Amino acid sequence: MAAEVIYPPVSFHFRVEIKDFLGDIAFQSVDGLNAKIGQITHAEGGENTFTHHLPDRINYGDLTLKRGIIVGSELIAWFDDAIQNFKFDPKDVTVSLLNAEHQPLEQWIFRNAWPKEWNIESFDAMSGKVATETIVLSYQYFKR
Repeated sequence: MAAEVIYPPVSFHFRVEIKDFLGDIAFQSVDGLNAKIGQITHAEGGENTFTHHLPDRINYGDLTLKRGIIVGSELIAWFDDAIQNFKFDPKDVTVSLLNAEHQPLEQWIFRNAWPKEWNIESFDAMSGKVATETIVLSYQYFKR
């Protein structure tokens, strides 16, 4: 009996869930799933041939979500509340990589995300592209 061949999952089959925004979560792309361990360098007195490199705090990148513009979006209203009123209501965001049956293979939960940046792609009468927006979220940390 031959062993089952397991292929890496495809990156285009994913789901984004944002707490309290059930119908406003379809995205074209997700970027920023990264973490980096910082380091402290320490030069030991009397030792000139090397420095010690020690682990420091974890640094997380921003979570970037891209999609076609949705008129009347609750998600953008949440962002607008932060811009206009400087009122922040952090939300948990879950990004799931899905299998062929639409079940999560992997999940990343971003804790206490808040809107940091919003960009609308330039309008161009010659391109014929869909109007897109990019939403950038900052967060405390993520768990896999």
